[in-house]
Amino acid sequence: MNMRSIELFSGAGGLALGLERAGFETIALFERDSNACAALRHNRRDWNIVECDVREVDYKKLRPIDLVAGGPPCQPFSMGGKAKGFDDARDMFPEAVRAVRELQPNAFMFENVRGLMRSAFANYVEFIRLQLTYPDFPVSENIDWETNLRRLQRHHTSKSARFDELTYKVGIHLADAADYGVPQRRHRVFFVGFRTDLDIGWSFPAATHTHDDLIRAKYVTKAYWSSHGLKPLPPEAKLDKKVAELRSGELIATTKPWRTVRDALAGLPDPRGKESPIANHRHQPGARTYPGHTGSPLDEPSKALKAGDHGVPGGENMLRYSNGRVRYFTVRESARIQTFPDDYVFPGSWTESMRQLGNAVPVKLAGAVAESIAKKIRPHANSQACATAREVVEG
Repeated sequence: MNMRSIELFSGAGGLALGLERAGFETIALFERDSNACAALRHNRRDWNIVECDVREVDYKKLRPIDLVAGGPPCQPFSMGGKAKGFDDARDMFPEAVRAVRELQPNAFMFENVRGLMRSAFANYVEFIRLQLTYPDFPVSENIDWETNLRRLQRHHTSKSARFDELTYKVGIHLADAADYGVPQRRHRVFFVGFRTDLDIGWSFPAATHTHDDLIRAKYVTKAYWSSHGLKPLPPEAKLDKKVAELRSGELIATTKPWRTVRDALAGLPDPRGKESPIANHRHQPGARTYPGHTGSPLDEPSKALKAGDHGVPGGENMLRYSNGRVRYFTVRESARIQTFPDDYVFPGSWTESMRQLGNAVPVKLAGAVAESIAKKIRPHANSQACATAREVVEG
């Protein structure tokens, strides 16, 4: 039986591809950005893409749904932004809560940036968690969110909850994409919840890749270098103690090495040569280093790709060679670093495509979390018919 999902704030499709790999049938993808919608339509003609503001959506017509997923805009909480949180008009967590309230899914999964976990947002994160725990709780628009938080906290600790009240077991988890086979150090926060009445026990998926395994592959077994046909390089002095520890320890192969930029780019020609026939693999001149932005070395996972501002990709969207020179990653290289398949094409300009990729959820990370959820809710999957997505946009 197919498990049914909807996705909010779909962007370029990284989360949608992860859901697809996990066995979900995404019956509607909601996204307001026309360029992102163009990329989605270009790659998946069979996906039901609804270009709209999610505040206009009547979710009840889409029931029943097994999973609600999405990545609410991260700018209100990003380290590089103004960090206004709830006071930022782009904060769409209230819409994520409304989707859960109206759809009553078996589970939900929302992701966001690590900056959301800063102490400055601690109370607001608790407000989000409690709203997702009690989505039917009447949050008042006539008082500030902190007063609503206190009301929710009293509800949470009281005995006033009704027996038939819709509630969810909600967990908040911080994950590094590199730990799940993504060649990139990208930290994301996941809000995952299951309907309490399903009595599901779940834990965040365990890491499948580790830094220790990469160090071992480089400097103990040397397998990393031989896999690339290269002469082994010595470790930096700061790694000597760790290398000695790994060399003397017992090898139990339960995890794999972190994947590196070199791993991700394997098989792609240098874009600075003749024009490549590979889609999106074009050299973009103008890369330069500046304080705090020095690019990503070949033999480590990439630094987190950034969407950037004012049409310029983030300064870390660069490859740094051993001689210190840098160049921008091509769109195709960036897509590989975000673990998009090579047949997934970005039809927009270089700056727009890099913006979409900088905002995307790595496909492998999305898939790992979605697969762990799918295993738990598959026995409870819904199979009834529902309205088409075109019928749920008001007006």
